[in-house]
Amino acid sequence: MVTPPPAPAQPVRPEPPFEIFLSGTPGLEDVLAAEAQALGFADAVAVPGGVTLQGGWPDVWRLNLWCRGATRVLVRLAEFRVLHLAQLDKRARRVDWAAVLGRGRAVSVETTCRKSKVYHAGAATQRIETAMREALGPVESDAAPLQIRARIDDDLCTLSLDSSGEPLHRRGTKLAVGKAPMRETLASMFLDQCGHGKDEPVYDPMCGSGTFVIEAAERALGLAPGRGRDFAFETLPEFDAEAWSGMLAEGRKARPCALRFVGSDRDPGAVQMAGGNGERAGVGDVVTILQRAVSEARPPEGLPGLVMVNPPYGERIGNKKLLFGLYGALGETLKTHFSGWRVGLVTTDTGLARATGLPWLPPGPPVPHGGLKIRLFRTDPLP
Repeated sequence: MVTPPPAPAQPVRPEPPFEIFLSGTPGLEDVLAAEAQALGFADAVAVPGGVTLQGGWPDVWRLNLWCRGATRVLVRLAEFRVLHLAQLDKRARRVDWAAVLGRGRAVSVETTCRKSKVYHAGAATQRIETAMREALGPVESDAAPLQIRARIDDDLCTLSLDSSGEPLHRRGTKLAVGKAPMRETLASMFLDQCGHGKDEPVYDPMCGSGTFVIEAAERALGLAPGRGRDFAFETLPEFDAEAWSGMLAEGRKARPCALRFVGSDRDPGAVQMAGGNGERAGVGDVVTILQRAVSEARPPEGLPGLVMVNPPYGERIGNKKLLFGLYGALGETLKTHFSGWRVGLVTTDTGLARATGLPWLPPGPPVPHGGLKIRLFRTDPLP
């Protein structure tokens, strides 16, 4: 009896529910998972480097629009064992690239290899790019570039589509930044760690470009962080412009808010910069930026809330020895004038945090930020 030839392998493409990966800041995966669960993704699980969950294309759009802590939203396309480049070439060709990306697309590949027999990232990238190029055909001159992320870890290759494009901390509104800016995604997760609710004010006595107060104001107003930018998924075949328009309209709808979010800084340039950023973000009605030295910081009228501050660390700006006096002045001002307020402070140096004289709780984990390792220090309400 003649054995029939094996049936050709079926093209691989993600069918909902498929795996979605929220790329996040290492050390804060649990915070990101809690946010995803609050957005309705009960199956969100923290893993090294981010969060995994299940969903479909509308969930991909919604996560890009609403998730404040994620760096990128990746769609898992395929996962397979690979022991040599020829095997990678064969299995990369099984992905239905044209169905996922659309023909005539400009696509780049970023590959990382770790503890694998396929160890040359450049060679692996070439094999994947060749497989895509043959499936997608000639590139249209006006096609927006997309990126595929390939990770080969312990001989397991994972191919993912970056649905975000620009990193999600680029909200599209903060055009001016200071010397050591805090990323919006990181600021939002620090606010979460401090237990910031949508019904309490935030004060930042060293506001710089205003990231903390603007982020807190957007949360209170119920504005989606991605409401003012474009995304890579908008150019994909599965994209539904009408459904997205409805999501976007909801994300731009501000709810009533009687709170004030206040930032202050001694630098007049920073005051102007933060004020402009707040106006572009559409939160100017609830955000106030003042020119004040740290010793002149005073809480706004009303119930106490959260002081959130990202002071200079010394590694980037100036001499660290000169900062102990600044941190001391900050602590004295907060102890004297901010009774009932909680404090969150981000710094690289435990000694600087202690110089405030504030009653810190155990600090958070080290978190990478601009080549440094920073930690969040928190207090209970000050006496």
